Amino acid sequence: LDEPEDSNIKVTGDTPYTSASTFEDLNLSPELLKGLYVDMKFQKPSKIQAISLPMILTPPYKDLIAQAHNGSGKTTCFVLGMLSRVDSNLKAPQALCICPTRELAIQNMEVLQKMGKYTGIVAEAAVPMDSTNYLPITKRPPVTAQIVIGTPGTIKKWMSLRKLGASYIKILVFDEADHMLAEDGFQDDSLRIMKDIERVNASCQVLLFSATFNDKVKNFVTRIKDYNQLFVKKEELSLESVKQYKVHCPDEISKVTVIRDRIFEFGENLGQTIIFVRTRQSAKNLHETLVNFGYEVTTIQGALRQEDRDKIVKEFKDGLTQVLISTDLLARGFDQQQVNLVINYDLPVKHDNEPDYEVYLHRIGRAGRFGRKGAVFNLLCRERDMAIMAKIENHFASKVAVVTPSEEEFKKALQAAGL
Repeated sequence: LDEPEDSNIKVTGDTPYTSASTFEDLNLSPELLKGLYVDMKFQKPSKIQAISLPMILTPPYKDLIAQAHNGSGKTTCFVLGMLSRVDSNLKAPQALCICPTRELAIQNMEVLQKMGKYTGIVAEAAVPMDSTNYLPITKRPPVTAQIVIGTPGTIKKWMSLRKLGASYIKILVFDEADHMLAEDGFQDDSLRIMKDIERVNASCQVLLFSATFNDKVKNFVTRIKDYNQLFVKKEELSLESVKQYKVHCPDEISKVTVIRDRIFEFGENLGQTIIFVRTRQSAKNLHETLVNFGYEVTTIQGALRQEDRDKIVKEFKDGLTQVLISTDLLARGFDQQQVNLVINYDLPVKHDNEPDYEVYLHRIGRAGRFGRKGAVFNLLCRERDMAIMAKIENHFASKVAVVTPSEEEFKKALQAAGL
């Protein structure tokens, strides 16, 4: 887990913690260490893990709000935290992790099962079920798994129907916490779950993890409770290992030409590519166009059936498909080591046409995971795109290089990105 050594993580909180230079420093069980070294193939904690894990695992188990770069190992922090705190002999939920999407919940579950392989701890996913193995929740027995990972709607439903008990929950994790606590995100469901747990278990530790926290969410969170806080400076968030470029395109058709004749032409041996679009219609149109040109691409968006979404993600993760078109469903937390190229076919904007800075950061974080090399191409046409991109550059205090659609410039840009 290589990281820039100078990345500046600011810690606040009144309890003295010692940073962990090895996983042995954390007093983990031999079974957990075996999972980390043998199955996860980890060597030592990344910077965020070294700082946050002692906070998570040291009594009096204070709450934590933690922010760090995409691909820096945040998932390991809270998964290890959950696995360390539960008792495998008690057949009841003791750790709960809430994620914004089904895809992220399933991905976190996979990490947990790999890491906890030798512990005997049982985990269950609380996500919308597909039609093939659907069992009405009212007919299900109460959950006995020690760890539950899921989406807020399903978890709230399970709790309200008394299928998911909160009495023994010691640790509650919000992954992509800024989105989970945003007013236009899942704030109502998240707060309801938090309050239901606190009512029966006031000592439950709450962990909030994300690559981005805007000031509104920071203020909201710190009003609720007394947190340890761990933040990265905003201008350091734009990943150093990822080269960002902007390409001016006269119209939509020339965006496709740039993808086909430049990015695919020179980047086809570089690993996998994710193309982000703004709408489902845009995804459909681009998919059809690229397929007509003879490219094999898959597309994922929220309107698909659950089983189709799972299949598309699995094929991409298994390397069976090289190009994935996605709405912002996969912008957050989606981890695929082989993704070296991200194309912003459309820039991310909010409803008022202002740039969505957090989503931009999450999107570019899909490339260059764990300090690997990567490139991001922002395709801009029309004045509005230029204005949005200028605001993004200004916000992160980083100038994004312009690449003209010439062969030479694209080759140079990919070389400069180390690809």
